[in-house]
Amino acid sequence: MPLLKRKPFSLLEPPNDLELCEPVFQVRFTKEIFRDYREYLKRINLYRQRVWTCKVTGKTNLTYEEALVSERRAAEKVQMFPEEFVEPVLRTVQYSMLPLSDLIPKIKTDLQGRLVEGVQLQGKKDGYVHPCKIMKVLEDEANKSRYEVAWLTNDGKTDGTAVIGEEDLIRKKLPFGRQVLKSFIRESTCRSLPWVIHNNLASNYGIPTDPPEELKSKISFLNGCVISNKKRKQIEESQEGNDAKHKQDKLEKGKCDDSLGGHNDLRNGGYLYQSHIGGDEAIKYPIDDQLVLPGADDPVFTDRPPPSRDFSIPLDSVGNLLMVWDFCSSFGRLLCLWPFSLEDFEKAICHKDSNLALVVETHAALLRLLIKEQGEYFLVLQKKKRKPKVTLITWTEYLCDFIEMIGISDLTTQIPTIKRGHYGLLDPPIKLRILKELVHQVLTTDLVREKLDEYLEQRQALAASKRGEAVEGKKKREAKERPKAVSEDSGVVPEHSSNITEDGPGVRRNNDHGMENGNCIEKMSSDQSHPLQKSESGDQSGKVQEKSKKLEELERSKEERKEFLEREMEKRVIRCNPLGKDRDYNRYWFFRRDGRVFVESPDSKRWGYYTSKEELDMLIGSLNLKGERERTLKRQLEKFYARICKELQKRSKEVAQRIALEEGLVRRSSRIRAPPKDNPGLAFLKYSNKWKALMC
Repeated sequence: MPLLKRKPFSLLEPPNDLELCEPVFQVRFTKEIFRDYREYLKRINLYRQRVWTCKVTGKTNLTYEEALVSERRAAEKVQMFPEEFVEPVLRTVQYSMLPLSDLIPKIKTDLQGRLVEGVQLQGKKDGYVHPCKIMKVLEDEANKSRYEVAWLTNDGKTDGTAVIGEEDLIRKKLPFGRQVLKSFIRESTCRSLPWVIHNNLASNYGIPTDPPEELKSKISFLNGCVISNKKRKQIEESQEGNDAKHKQDKLEKGKCDDSLGGHNDLRNGGYLYQSHIGGDEAIKYPIDDQLVLPGADDPVFTDRPPPSRDFSIPLDSVGNLLMVWDFCSSFGRLLCLWPFSLEDFEKAICHKDSNLALVVETHAALLRLLIKEQGEYFLVLQKKKRKPKVTLITWTEYLCDFIEMIGISDLTTQIPTIKRGHYGLLDPPIKLRILKELVHQVLTTDLVREKLDEYLEQRQALAASKRGEAVEGKKKREAKERPKAVSEDSGVVPEHSSNITEDGPGVRRNNDHGMENGNCIEKMSSDQSHPLQKSESGDQSGKVQEKSKKLEELERSKEERKEFLEREMEKRVIRCNPLGKDRDYNRYWFFRRDGRVFVESPDSKRWGYYTSKEELDMLIGSLNLKGERERTLKRQLEKFYARICKELQKRSKEVAQRIALEEGLVRRSSRIRAPPKDNPGLAFLKYSNKWKALMC
């Protein structure tokens, strides 16, 4: 269960005298039941505050529902933790005094430095690489480890055993990441520093529960739990103090009861009644969108525009289309695949040609990456003795091998059609499902993971430089404003703003005769120095203009630098997240390579999109800030408003130009009609992979 300010939080029990048909209010994610609507809202407001912590991962600043989701996902990952690594990890964790940030690197180093029984990896057999599983660790006289391995088939069955050396085994990365290991440690332990694993895990894996000698003087057991001796002393002292205080309070209460006589019950009853009256609080927004009711202070909301749904493919396949296209666009350099627009990709998927360049190059790029990884797919090709080169003629054979490997029944039934050379006759949803499975396999490769790690490091470096420049600019502004503030506070007038001399006209001497003399002197001196003042004022104005130009250029360069850093961060995509959800849980997406705002239904079976600035403004005007989801969505739309409008207008111009060009082609005489490929609507037929030459 999520922790409230890092402490356990217990849920409310349902009322005992609850009638069968009594109307109540129930919290959706905790199933708590309330009779009073205000009590229900009070609990909802507590759950939506960012004061909750995920018990498994330790993530803070979460709402209760976000913490629940985090715990569920972490628990799913923990259950998938490889069984062969459980015992060595638990032995390292038990009674360790290292903080989690140091404990995780130590565990990963230990596991990568040695091979344990049960680990599946790859080994060399007859000059080829085969999957195998370590059955037993052997040691010879020279303290060199040798391993008894079982060779595995594609379906995981044993195909003979052998004893090989460490040099014949190909080590791979650990099958779990840092976050999974952290969640596993938190889930397996009951306390930290020293880390103590649960008793049932210790007994199941034969891990000793007695603390080591160096810790016996620092820790002890209280009520079956391990606590530090210092904390135990504090607990005992606090218990003694509480007992003494309880006795004193009891004596004082007895004296008070004697003085009040029979009026004590009335007084307590009056106090409870007042606290009940004072407990009526106004509703604190935002709350769950479904609970928001119309109010007198609401602004005038615009009608939400209906999204366009004129896709060429079924609406329940649009999600697969967007996922495949976004992946190919984001990792085009890694795939050596020249980018293409979403509209061209949609038209190519619906086209009946079996050897369309855009479709062939997309499949070939994904298959080449799987071959380059030298994983399971590479072993399948080795057994069939295929060359590791996908061409325009043989790409369907490699695709059929992949479909056979994944073994999805809905797709394997399409293999005969593909082998006969009729890939283009497949339904668009089937084509997209095949591409979706290809992308999922590619995402699990080490090549993509390394690229993601590289992108993550680069994004962190760009964000750090962006923050550093912002801090530096803030310091410069503060340094400029500080002298002005000091001069204003002290009442000192800056030198450049004062033109009063010692004996000037502002000084009265000899019954104001000095005033006249001062005026005369000032007039004479001004007449004599007039040409000089003109030249000096001209030079000063020129310097001021030059300085202002430099400042403008500097500010412009700062803005350009900021925009450059943001563009570079956008290029290094880690994952694409929705902008937010509306009250009906519809998700809104924006892809920077396509000038549309997409709308996804809660079940992902219906999609739509907005294409104009007017529709975007109407959408923003229809969102209610009193709801949690629509409040977040509106903030995100306002944050990226300028960028989204720019892409929407850019796309509108391109569509208008394409329509005008198509109308011009229609007006031509049939005798001089342009070839089909010159039509903008058929631009996907002219696709050429310009990055194909970059392949190693």
